Amino acid sequence: MRMADISIPTDLLPADGRFGCGPSKVRSEQLDFLASLQPRVLGTSHRQAPVKDLVGSVRSGLAELFRAPEGYEVLLANGGATTFWDSAVHSLIERRSQHLAFGEFGAKFGKAAAAAPFLEAPDVRSSDAGSRSTFAPAEGIDVYAFPHNETSTGVMAPVTRVAGDAGALTVVDATSAAGGIDFDASEADVYYFSPQKNFASDGGIWFALVSPAAIERIERVTSSGRYIPETLNLAGAIENSRKNQTLNTPALAPLAMMDEQLRWINGQGGLAWAAARTAESSNVLYDWAERTAVATPFVADPAHRSQVVVTIDFNDSVDASAISAALRANGIVDTEPYRKLGRNQLRIATFTAIEPDDVRALTGAIDYVLERLG
Repeated sequence: MRMADISIPTDLLPADGRFGCGPSKVRSEQLDFLASLQPRVLGTSHRQAPVKDLVGSVRSGLAELFRAPEGYEVLLANGGATTFWDSAVHSLIERRSQHLAFGEFGAKFGKAAAAAPFLEAPDVRSSDAGSRSTFAPAEGIDVYAFPHNETSTGVMAPVTRVAGDAGALTVVDATSAAGGIDFDASEADVYYFSPQKNFASDGGIWFALVSPAAIERIERVTSSGRYIPETLNLAGAIENSRKNQTLNTPALAPLAMMDEQLRWINGQGGLAWAAARTAESSNVLYDWAERTAVATPFVADPAHRSQVVVTIDFNDSVDASAISAALRANGIVDTEPYRKLGRNQLRIATFTAIEPDDVRALTGAIDYVLERLG
């Protein structure tokens, strides 16, 4: 049967068919809150109280969610995680960094550091897709960087401080983890992310929870005489964030959607609640894959499997692209694998906004498609 001919019964469909790994499902309540900001906030100056109050609410909500240790601050600035990599290269790495690359995004940060003429060549420690690499603390490394969750492969790593040279910083890319995986904030000096995953917002802005040691490093590096473009100067981000503003005019819709998402998560029980919810959803998929003859979890080691991005391989008898196409034709969208990975698989987000019951329905819908494709 052609995938176009497969019509999944309504009672097998999830209530919401959005399972993309970013942008992610947005809850209707977030859009309702956004609409409530018209006209008092939307279309007004970001230097005035209404917008600054919104930024302050987001910063406070993040500090509450992450159980921010004493002295830690929430920073934000225009741009996404890619912009933060360049900012860290200019404003945070003093001489040399070590990077874990177990997917696309950890590798990209390492490449950004390697391209900087004022830094020593980074130590990039790579592993095959579906596994994760480990640090090798060494003299002269002042930043250890890794993804908390690798969005491209569905590999998750624990947030643990690296015991290297005195003063070395632990820097964590949390773009697809923040708001969906629990962690101890004291184990990181910089925990940075974009809001379009578990926070169900849009891109165009980055956030970071930073330690006093990271603030001291930023202030020292940015005052050293190194040329730093103003948009990449993290000292400016500190100064502006303390005023609840950004260097340039921010997009207000992402801030508003994130503010409402933070109120929802914190009101439900905070990060522990969110982590339990994403673990429930992801385990539904892993359990399904392990009992399905033609499927298997891509990440072999259960301890390395992500609870927010699930990757499932299919054997050669099944065309995963036909499955995702049939799902899309029935309103279940964005289950395709990461484009550069090139595997016969599905990649399914189980972010905090996604209902576990919708994930259960998804497995039934996939079973229905498999029966007809066979």
